[in-house]
Amino acid sequence: PVLFRDDEDTFKILIATDLHLGYLEKDPVRGNDTFVTLNEILDHAQNNEVDFILLGGDLFHENKPSRKTVHSCLESLRKYCMGDRPVQFEILSDQAVNFHYSKFPWVNYQDENLNISIPIFSIHGNHDDPTGADALCALDILSCAGLLNHFGRSTSVEKIDISPILLRKGRTKIALYGLGAIPDERLYRMFVNKQVTMLRPKEDEDSWFNMFVIHQNRSKHGATNYIPEQFLDDFINLVVWGHEHECKIAPSQNEQQRFYVSQPGSSVVTSLSPGEAVKKHIGLLHVKGQKMKMQKIALETVRTFHMEDIVLADHPDLFNPDNPKVTQAIQAFCMEKVELMLDKAERERLGNPRQPEKPLIRLRVDYTGGFEPFSVHRFSQKYVDRVANPKDIIHFFRHREQKEKDDSDLNFGKLVRSPASEGMTLRVEDLVKQYFQTAEKKVQLSLLTERGMGEAVQEFVDKEEKDAIEELVKFQLEKTQRFLKERRTDAEEEKIDEEVRKFRESRKKNTEEEDEEVREAMTRARAHRSEDTVLVAASSDEELMDTGMKGTGDSDDGLPATLSRGSGRARGRARGARGQNSTARGSSRRGRGSTSQETATSSRTYKPVSVPAKNMSVMDGRPSVCP
Repeated sequence: PVLFRDDEDTFKILIATDLHLGYLEKDPVRGNDTFVTLNEILDHAQNNEVDFILLGGDLFHENKPSRKTVHSCLESLRKYCMGDRPVQFEILSDQAVNFHYSKFPWVNYQDENLNISIPIFSIHGNHDDPTGADALCALDILSCAGLLNHFGRSTSVEKIDISPILLRKGRTKIALYGLGAIPDERLYRMFVNKQVTMLRPKEDEDSWFNMFVIHQNRSKHGATNYIPEQFLDDFINLVVWGHEHECKIAPSQNEQQRFYVSQPGSSVVTSLSPGEAVKKHIGLLHVKGQKMKMQKIALETVRTFHMEDIVLADHPDLFNPDNPKVTQAIQAFCMEKVELMLDKAERERLGNPRQPEKPLIRLRVDYTGGFEPFSVHRFSQKYVDRVANPKDIIHFFRHREQKEKDDSDLNFGKLVRSPASEGMTLRVEDLVKQYFQTAEKKVQLSLLTERGMGEAVQEFVDKEEKDAIEELVKFQLEKTQRFLKERRTDAEEEKIDEEVRKFRESRKKNTEEEDEEVREAMTRARAHRSEDTVLVAASSDEELMDTGMKGTGDSDDGLPATLSRGSGRARGRARGARGQNSTARGSSRRGRGSTSQETATSSRTYKPVSVPAKNMSVMDGRPSVCP
């Protein structure tokens, strides 16, 4: 039986996360994989005539994507998301609050200068988060171009108020909450300290279907390096969880909070780990009233990925470490395993002509027990024309033996080759912290903290903030000098060292103050970079003037700094909100608001969330649930 029909009360939403556009874009085999899959996702949205697309972060793989990546993205969005098909839902919330950081604080399909047929709503992820002096990200470029609606952005590190985008289609109302990626430890601490509030409309608060899009660690990577589901409010109906790449898109219920969680996973394989080997899907979500149904759509253009593990010690009948020819035997065994995986991949591809020809193959070999690895490079040469990742086919590792802790130096090689490291990302700040904690006493930090230095190095590596470390050192030095002056410490080296040590320990305990210090140092670094840019631009102008390029007297000084359309936005509002009238698309659909909408907006107020009784039904092959 058809549970959901395409009618005036049913939302159809295409859900995807972690597209990682531009991943390995310079690779001759895999360079276009992300762009091909983006087109497939947008094609599904167009063919299913969805109301909008919801993205859960990491649209781009790099924080500063290349021109090719940005151009390919713009090309696809313009091709699939612009057109004359009318948008059938309306926005009820105050868009100046939802998009407060934008110069165009309204949803793109209500812009009178644009012709949007499929709106896209997206939060940012940890790969494409806002950085720099102006705190901009790649999504802001798409938002400014009118091709995407970037929401869920929080600038405060002290308190977060999440205000929903309120959508209505017929009698179905959705409250869409979003929170872009924030460092997990910081957000964990804010949840613990009750500094994260999800606002709810006072009017008919139980009539809304509440969706929350988040981009954080879901699986536990440390004591506070993840967000437990129990931290989220129980009035939520569905959580769309980005960042985790394993596809678990079928909604699963949290037994304690009673909401459902959908983890779409990534649409491209970015690490050769078990979670990435799961078949990739996107979701077509139907919402009608308080009921929902998630339809899985398999992605056909994703490069197939097969992996297998071998433990040599489990085959004593085949491999004897004392045999001088054991290495050749291991190599022959591995070739046989790779051939079997290639045969399996070829059979899958025969049923799907859109799948890329060369698969990804991974064979992890545990050679614990006295075995020696063979040459991976020579082995890989045999599969250059048959596999998309010939250099990474074989991964040798040993199980690390448990040792008592000592003061020996940290072995970075073991960390990189450990099999456990394949399933998780090794973070720069963790390496820095671990290095100083295990280093000799003479190279221990005496003024800076390991955490602060780790974050500064992370900014230097990931965000290319070249002044981050220098500015942090300067900031900490100035602060320590002020502390010693206030304490009027005697000019004796031992007393100064003792006071500095005490001051450092007190800062380590006050994590909020330490966060503030790092943030201030990063602000200085960005400002310093901006000054450098201005100086370079100014020097370039001077060079141009010296070569006689001053102009002929027709100066621009008499022109106003900006040209404004004046009452253009007022005219747009007077035309009425697009989407409130389901008749022909015309000027009435292109305005950014209407009298009735403004009235609803001005009268709509919010209050901090309480814990209401919830009545929700999920229809996805399960019985209806009414907790």
